[in-house]
Amino acid sequence: MNPLTSHVLDLSLGQPARGVTLRLEVLEGATWRSLGAGVTDADGRAGDLLAGAPLEARTYRMTFETGAYFVGTGRRSFYPRVEVTFEVTSPAEHHHVPLLLSPFGYSTYRGS
Repeated sequence: MNPLTSHVLDLSLGQPARGVTLRLEVLEGATWRSLGAGVTDADGRAGDLLAGAPLEARTYRMTFETGAYFVGTGRRSFYPRVEVTFEVTSPAEHHHVPLLLSPFGYSTYRGS
């Protein structure tokens, strides 16, 4: 199983958010290094953002290009992107980072 997954749901439509571009980065000192990128599928899920690299005990950032997603669906939104920064302390565990999205708000949590 992929040690790090994400799922984007469009709460305003009550369905998965297809076509959301997202990036995964890791913090190295004071700078962010890119690890991978993807686009959510029909189920709102992205592929292997780690690009086969192991998950390590580090600080990561997922950036979701929500503005482009909403433009693509013909709607306006308040947030052009959502950045979720999180710490992995137990890399052997599965880490799931869902994004619940609407044009004028969002929520996230650590899932399993």
